[in-house]
Amino acid sequence: MNGIRRIVILGGGSAGWMSAAAFATGLRGVAIELVESEEIGIIGVGEATFPSIRQFNDILGIDEADFLAATRGSYKLGIQFRDWKQRGEHYFHTFGDFGHLDGPMALWGQLRRLQVAPQTPLGEFCLPTVMASQGRFCRPADGDQGLASRYTYAYHFDATLYAAFLRRLAEGRGARRTEGRVVGVERHEDGRVRALRLADGREVEGDLFIDCSGLASLLIGQTLEQRFVDYSHWLPVDRAWAVPTERAPGGLAPFTRSTALEAGWAWRIPLQDRTGNGHVFSSRYIDEGRAREQLLAQLDAPPLAEPRLLRFRTGHRERFWVKNVVAIGLAAGFLEPLESTAIFMVHNALGRLIPLLGEADHAEGAVGFNVQQLRQFQRIRDFIILHYALSERRDSEFWRALTSMALPESLDYKLHAWRETGTLHVYDNEAFDTTSWLAIHAGMGHWPRRRSPWLDEMPAELAGRYLAERHQAIAALATHMPEHDSYLRSRMQAL
Repeated sequence: MNGIRRIVILGGGSAGWMSAAAFATGLRGVAIELVESEEIGIIGVGEATFPSIRQFNDILGIDEADFLAATRGSYKLGIQFRDWKQRGEHYFHTFGDFGHLDGPMALWGQLRRLQVAPQTPLGEFCLPTVMASQGRFCRPADGDQGLASRYTYAYHFDATLYAAFLRRLAEGRGARRTEGRVVGVERHEDGRVRALRLADGREVEGDLFIDCSGLASLLIGQTLEQRFVDYSHWLPVDRAWAVPTERAPGGLAPFTRSTALEAGWAWRIPLQDRTGNGHVFSSRYIDEGRAREQLLAQLDAPPLAEPRLLRFRTGHRERFWVKNVVAIGLAAGFLEPLESTAIFMVHNALGRLIPLLGEADHAEGAVGFNVQQLRQFQRIRDFIILHYALSERRDSEFWRALTSMALPESLDYKLHAWRETGTLHVYDNEAFDTTSWLAIHAGMGHWPRRRSPWLDEMPAELAGRYLAERHQAIAALATHMPEHDSYLRSRMQAL
């Protein structure tokens, strides 16, 4: 492994144990040691993810039913956004598809061409959106079976249980855990980290160090002094109250819910045995006490604990791989969890890092890694800002500020391309594809100013039949799918 014989991971939690499991699975002949202290807590709230988590689990050889049982997990078809456009309105960010997105067959374009207000929502032409609205779930059909196979899904799960699950897997594949609180970092003359010094005097030496120390960013931030690139002028939320509740009455929703509030938004993540709830807010626009009250007012079941306050800044370190230290997870940066990107950022970084470790020139690999990680943060930043920028809410100082602020040039260009030409422009290193961008534009009622002349190439009668057939096919498919609760129970009973 080109000089790397021992990898030391600082910090446990999801990021640390995902790293340990990935290295223990993908790297041969390398000793993996994870250092963590039971004295230091982890964030550990309920997690929502998006579909790429399935690929990560598959690479590790994790059986889905085992995973769901161990983490109290449930299925996720997307995110429901409540009160984001205006109070009383909602839309769905789907993990499905909307058919063709450009040219004469563009479904959204033909729908707008043929209908007069009030229009049938675009979501009714997307199978997982309809499934979610009815509380149904079924995994996509194998192979190419039309609409029944053209969607995907993710999970909700308990992050603390996921870390424990991955710990068992990683240790079973040779990773070693060391209990200890780090009180110092020893370095070589050239600045590379040589060892972590523990409170009891022990030293843990390594060739490569993975910083999973969370928001403390002990190695990449404090030791190697990488500047924090602050995004709070675009994303001013800097606090979150989190609280678990009893499982909500009724069926288990196969989606995450985000509800816009006075100075932020509330999340709801349904697990098998409880519900994760939280309120992400900006202390610039609301005090902590009032934000706590607003969270408690959102709960639809009794709380299981007192709300816990988390403090953070949105942004990232200037570089992510410096000398022999690579930051993964919160140590690298934080973006508000509006689109469930935290776990994605971990496994995506690992997938990018591991192949580079086998190359001869790690310095060159670090340059490319840093560029791609930077772009990843910027692309996700823009997608999150999109939700605020398109809102029509002006009922609080927070919303007036976020809907009138100057946008990053990269996002401004995308919005211009969409408004003027109907083009869903995406860059490299995007986490969200054109379907995701369309879901937000459609949900917010943000459409191009002019209709594409290409749409008229399809006769109106044919276009109408095309829309009606898809609408009817989706309704029929959804009707025959099991409820999410029933499907999940059948998966658990198969163990």
